[in-house]
Amino acid sequence: MKRNNKHRILENVLVEDYAAEGKSLARIDGKVIFIENAVPGDIVDVRLSKSKKDWAEGKAINFRQYASNRVTPFCEHFGVCGGCQWQMLPYEQQLGFKQKQVMDNLQRIGKVALPPFEPILGATDTRYYRNKIEYTFGNKRYLLPEEVGDPNLSAFQDVAGYHVKGLFDKIVDIRKCHLQAEPTNGIRLALKDYAISHNLSFYDIRNHVGFMRNVQIRYCRSGELMVNVIFGSEDEAQRVPMLDYLLELFPSITTLLYTINTKWNDSLFDLSPEIYHGKGHVIETLEDFQFKIGPKSFFQTNTGQGERLYQVTREYADLTGNEIVYDLYCGTGSIGLFVSRQARKVIGVELISEAIEDAKENAFLNNIHHAEFYAGDVIKICDDAFFSKHGRPDVIITDPPRAGMHEKLVEKILEIAAPTVVYVSCNPATQARDLNLLDAKYEVTRIRPVDMFPHTHHIENVAQLKLRG
Repeated sequence: MKRNNKHRILENVLVEDYAAEGKSLARIDGKVIFIENAVPGDIVDVRLSKSKKDWAEGKAINFRQYASNRVTPFCEHFGVCGGCQWQMLPYEQQLGFKQKQVMDNLQRIGKVALPPFEPILGATDTRYYRNKIEYTFGNKRYLLPEEVGDPNLSAFQDVAGYHVKGLFDKIVDIRKCHLQAEPTNGIRLALKDYAISHNLSFYDIRNHVGFMRNVQIRYCRSGELMVNVIFGSEDEAQRVPMLDYLLELFPSITTLLYTINTKWNDSLFDLSPEIYHGKGHVIETLEDFQFKIGPKSFFQTNTGQGERLYQVTREYADLTGNEIVYDLYCGTGSIGLFVSRQARKVIGVELISEAIEDAKENAFLNNIHHAEFYAGDVIKICDDAFFSKHGRPDVIITDPPRAGMHEKLVEKILEIAAPTVVYVSCNPATQARDLNLLDAKYEVTRIRPVDMFPHTHHIENVAQLKLRG
């Protein structure tokens, strides 16, 4: 291995193992090097971005030899758009790395006694698995390294696709994405072509101007299709013909909405999508449960794997029909309702009041009358008066965001001391931190990772905890 100190480049580095968050690692003279864009078995040159005494970070900039088990990525945009980072790995190996990531996090950060890990639950469909996707319109196209300097190519083009990782104002012009089934690509390309042919402006994120901004597409396995076109300004004369054209071209659209977003950010939580066609929502199914999903509703983006994740959660709850279940971070009530037929009562708590209204509607839609949902902070809601009215939980299910549970909520769970806790996590690192705190009263009795996002480094994990006797 050679060092090029001037440019902080390490040459001929053998990538030895997977680390976490999509990075692999090598060891040089006892120092750990975390490497982006490489997989175990690759021999690469690495440009360092950070270098400390015991560790360094860098990116593979030249491949001397590829790992023998690499496969050819199926997407023409692989390595450019920033998504699906692991297409070059066989899916079984991806699952192995994800299982290892969960084990490493829980052992290294959690530092608690663990049962044997149950095998990771892989996805049946590794392409076209997303029910929701969002594309961005922009007036600056990302140029590939080999295109930079070509006098016939300009970055100032109207494009539709994804933001480039690390470049907020550049868009990868996507021809075909494999994350969502058709007509997703057809809808995006139709909007793009219509806008260009009618001289409609594309959004300029730096100057905060432009008509075409985003489009969100939700395609359910129920067959219902919801499209929300987001415009950067109001212009009814331009908007109406475009939406009519889209409906004519894609009659499978069951709900078409539009949203006017004049803010600096793309978030829709404080905006009001307007119904242009249809009922304003779609119905998605998990087993024989139905869920009403609006343009701002949260729902697992992989319906098939979401169903399997909830099945693991229900199994880990060890329900007999006599239990009171508290569903914390309940969102639109999907987990609580999914386990409700095996429970005596379900109590869902969520901070976002709009999500609670959705949960109540979903309970009504499924004719479930023993599930109740409350908006507010769990720490404040779950007091003695609340328990006196609703009963203390026999089972707590918690599905927090990536940041994990607030320490005060962990303390509240320890105070409640329900016999069983099922912890669903989209971030094994913060889950491990919380399991360490819960270890004061609980032991981890079952663990199973579930792969929700094939070809990425993201992984969900379900842990069952039992109160110590």
